[in-house]
Amino acid sequence: MSQIIYSKEVIEHFKKPHNQGVIKDPTAVGEAGNPLCGDMMKLYIKIDKKKVGGKTVDYVKDIKFETLGCAAAIATSSMITDLVKGQPLEVAAKVTKANIADSLGGLPPIKLHCSVLAIEALHDAIKKLKSK
Repeated sequence: MSQIIYSKEVIEHFKKPHNQGVIKDPTAVGEAGNPLCGDMMKLYIKIDKKKVGGKTVDYVKDIKFETLGCAAAIATSSMITDLVKGQPLEVAAKVTKANIADSLGGLPPIKLHCSVLAIEALHDAIKKLKSK
């Protein structure tokens, strides 16, 4: 069995995840899971409005996550919250799996799917928000 080597950043986000928990009254909740590995993610987002350059835009006021999964799943959940918190929704929607992996100092190829789950959970929340 081969050993998985994680970056220092992945280990830090796994041991002390940022924005972990539940938002009591979220604007939307996104979910994603991988039935093959068992990872499950839930992203809670709170959207507010802000004046930017004379126009009003939606922005991510708060974001939290609950994740059941491996170190990479928890780290990618933590990192996506760091990348999108405080950002206009339009900017948050453009975050990619590569942005997450790069911000974590890379992910082992066998764990790249965790960054995809984080993006899927965010996009699910945004889709639910827009359908309200």
